[in-house]
Amino acid sequence: MTTSTRQRIAVALLSLSAAGFATWKASEGDGPTSVRADGAVVHHPYVPTVGDVPTIGHGSTRYEDGTAVRLTDPPITRQRAEQLARNLHNADEVRFKASLPDVLLYPGEFDLYQDWVGQFGSGNWRKPSSPRTWLLRGDYVGACQALLLWRFQAGRDCRLPQNWGPQGCKGVWTRQQKRHAECMAMQ
Repeated sequence: MTTSTRQRIAVALLSLSAAGFATWKASEGDGPTSVRADGAVVHHPYVPTVGDVPTIGHGSTRYEDGTAVRLTDPPITRQRAEQLARNLHNADEVRFKASLPDVLLYPGEFDLYQDWVGQFGSGNWRKPSSPRTWLLRGDYVGACQALLLWRFQAGRDCRLPQNWGPQGCKGVWTRQQKRHAECMAMQ
């Protein structure tokens, strides 16, 4: 089905798809893991890039109660990592929907912007430079273009090769380019 034969749907009626969650999980990765004596794979807290905050599992920087992940936290199982990621996404989804009253999106756009919120956070979603500003105006192409503005991490411009080293932020830029391409393909 082509985009021209589909219709956008009210954001309030959409949810993150299983494919959208799987894509987000793959983009975030697992971080450092090890195998316990009982054979269970566990995820350890780590700092993904210089200047980032402690993370565990599939990109989780906090627990459901709002407590920030600390490097001294005990490891969590794969099942707990999945549960934590899903619970945080569900909470983000509620705030996301509330931030886009009367906005219509394709399900793929919903997944894409939920992935953005999963990476940059609900607070950044409400900033004037986020794609949300353009979506509220009904400017879907402008929202796609705004994705490319979000290329900084810890004060570094992630599109610049000098910031692509072992603890660099090349992934921030490549993820934004991928999102932008997917977003434009839906227009």
